[in-house]
Amino acid sequence: MKTPGGDAADAVAHAALRAQPLCAGVGTGGLLVLDEPLSFWGGTDLATGEITDVHHPQRGLSVAGRVVAMAASRGSSSSSSVLAEQLRAGVGPAAIILTSRDAILALGALAAFELYGIAMPIVLVTSDELAALADRAAPPSEWSSSDGAVTVRADDVSATLERSAE
Repeated sequence: MKTPGGDAADAVAHAALRAQPLCAGVGTGGLLVLDEPLSFWGGTDLATGEITDVHHPQRGLSVAGRVVAMAASRGSSSSSSVLAEQLRAGVGPAAIILTSRDAILALGALAAFELYGIAMPIVLVTSDELAALADRAAPPSEWSSSDGAVTVRADDVSATLERSAE
């Protein structure tokens, strides 16, 4: 049976979605779909992972341990160093899902791997697939550590997103 929204919604509903890898790794966490791009430099707290950008609609939520999905990041090239240091401190995202390539975030993930041995996957999906993920995400008030968990697996050739049973 088809799910409203087409193939992308069907893939999300059936708990698996193929993606294009940017950075290899495996990460599992609650899904945080951002309404707008986010700059890690100046937009998140380095020590906690909390979104601090006063203009961001998800201000006050944390990226720590979450699978963060957004169309793109915003801002400074310093976001790469902030992301790497958040990963080192254990307050960075478990994985990042994007709809467009982002060299700055990829550099942060690669630096975290080279410097600290921490592999955080970054993958690309289509805009339709991101919208389908957003439609299935639980509101932040309903999140728990296991609700709606998403696992992102990426290597140099392929990537998949798997959603836990709800």
